[in-house]
Amino acid sequence: MARMDREIEQYRNLMEVPEHFEEGFGLKAVIGALFLGFLMVPGSIYMSLFIGAGLGPAARWVTVILFAEVAKRSMKSLKQQEIFILFYMTGIALGGGMQGGVMSGLLWNQYYVQSAAAVGMGVSPEIPWWFAPQPEVLAEIGSRTFFHMAWLGPVLFLVGMMIIERIDYFGLGYALYRITSHIEKLPFPMAPVGAMGVTALAESHDPSERWRWRCFSLGGVLGLMFGFIYVGVPALSQTLFGQTIQIIPIPWLDLTSSISKDTFMPAVPFNIVLDITFIISGMVLPFWAVVGGFVGLLFTWILNPLLFSNGVLTSWTEGMGVVDTMFSNQIDFYLSFGIGLAVAIFLVSLAPIIRSLIRMALSRTPDDLSLDRPEKRGFIKELFHRNRERGDISIFIALVIYCFTTALYISICLILMPGNPETGEPRFPWAFFLIISLIYRPLIGYVNAKLEGIVGQNVQIPMFQQVAYILSGYQGAKIWFAPVPLIDHSIAVRGFREMELVGARLTGIIKTELLTIPILLICSFLFAEVIFRLGKIPGEAYPYTLEVWRLNALGSALTHTATMEGSSPFMEALKPGAIGGGLAGGLVAFVLLSFLHLPTFLIYGAVRGMNQTVPGGIFFELLGALIGRFYLERKFGHQAYKKYVMVLAAGWAAGMGLIAMASVAIALIAKSTTTLGY
Repeated sequence: MARMDREIEQYRNLMEVPEHFEEGFGLKAVIGALFLGFLMVPGSIYMSLFIGAGLGPAARWVTVILFAEVAKRSMKSLKQQEIFILFYMTGIALGGGMQGGVMSGLLWNQYYVQSAAAVGMGVSPEIPWWFAPQPEVLAEIGSRTFFHMAWLGPVLFLVGMMIIERIDYFGLGYALYRITSHIEKLPFPMAPVGAMGVTALAESHDPSERWRWRCFSLGGVLGLMFGFIYVGVPALSQTLFGQTIQIIPIPWLDLTSSISKDTFMPAVPFNIVLDITFIISGMVLPFWAVVGGFVGLLFTWILNPLLFSNGVLTSWTEGMGVVDTMFSNQIDFYLSFGIGLAVAIFLVSLAPIIRSLIRMALSRTPDDLSLDRPEKRGFIKELFHRNRERGDISIFIALVIYCFTTALYISICLILMPGNPETGEPRFPWAFFLIISLIYRPLIGYVNAKLEGIVGQNVQIPMFQQVAYILSGYQGAKIWFAPVPLIDHSIAVRGFREMELVGARLTGIIKTELLTIPILLICSFLFAEVIFRLGKIPGEAYPYTLEVWRLNALGSALTHTATMEGSSPFMEALKPGAIGGGLAGGLVAFVLLSFLHLPTFLIYGAVRGMNQTVPGGIFFELLGALIGRFYLERKFGHQAYKKYVMVLAAGWAAGMGLIAMASVAIALIAKSTTTLGY
């Protein structure tokens, strides 16, 4: 057998699929859903608004470790299937684009529709009713609340899209998993990593594993102490005294105007985030990835003054802060340069994948390709087969779900954008996107599922959404807010494989979805409403939103002008020379760094960092990486150190989250007593 086949067998045998499967769904899952909805969701929403960081992936560790320790003290234990359900549930509740739950997106919607960026670029009048009411309607409402008929459309739209998206998750993604895992029997080299993590946590009741609780407790205490200073004092001072007292600047210390004074380092955005969380993350992240990010920062420091002196960064003027400097540089150069870099990274990422596929193809024997083999003849049978022990659904049913959700997405888009010949409003180009949905999505999904199954990687075509919207010929900004079915669910394939490796039934996952989604929607809406009433967003009570949301609004509005009639700032910002420079620069940098035999993480980190890196928390990240690499790793050993610091990071996130939850509770009580007049 060829070397490639031997490597595949090593991964396939790294963790065997168990013979016995369990749902893992029960009373613990119900308690876990309530815990996430009423404790984790409000804390995550509040932290994302206050410092720009929700509980994130660490919330999975927090939830599982807390439940494991409570179970242990109740003389019980968590099975690995139950732990996987908790992992999965937390991913639904706190994962994805919206920190703390899908309904918290309403907070962003109300800001964006009336933001200076959307209004100034002419996007605001074209924002549809299902995204947010128009600014004049919001002015008539007056109070900060989502309990108003004007918000009924956006709320129902978010609820509907959340439900359809979760149904779609079991469509094409599950079908691709069954094809690549059960029919093609690919090894999925990265799936055992996540599955073994769940297994290790299931064994945490062993006395030899008591270090987990000690590390978690240490991180929790440290997180509580720093969280009180960084989050608690500003939040409580705003609640109790009506004025925010910041011991540490939030979201950052802006030094841009200082370093660019008298044209010293002109057009260089410079800020420092004084958050110790970055030290912890520097210890968790791969060392060379952190170093690569710092190399990208040095590149920005060198390149920006050169671009300014040569008349490329013409929009920048002395005295601009970090947000305005970044946006002006984005328009003048980095939007185009970043597209070129993205294409370079895409091409570079393909190289090792193509090499692996070629080696695998060359290792095949003629018998492997024969249609007379039993597994080839059983392909059609496998489409309809379901393993009741695993709780499978047939591939055929999954494909029916995919076709149904695709048709539903297209139909909703047609209902929302029927067009109006009298006013000249265009109709949704349904035929164009139907072809993309039925051809591109399965094609790129299968490619990524196959790559995930063989080499544990996937690829994404840069700027595909923007290009698709422009090529569709639609004129107007409304299409950017429509539920166009372009989501690639191939990322779900690894999750389904992990589910199989830990012995969890699909029926348990489906029950978890049915339980979690209603709780998530209700809790995230209620707590978004509560937090919205506590103070204006963006506002002094949420310093992160004052700076970063403005930058995000500028970027979003710029992109949304790409399909608008007349002159488009987005199209004007595209410069073929800069795109070519980014492509060439990325490829040359990768080849040069590879020639020097530098670590892969450093290469990718440096190339990605070439796209206008700002200091932010990089200095603290680098400090954490250096402490971990040259002190803690030598003291504890590489493997032990990584395990310790990951659990420590989970405890840190828990401590910070507790402070955020306490701040929300105190603010709510204070608001209630003020309203009641007691």
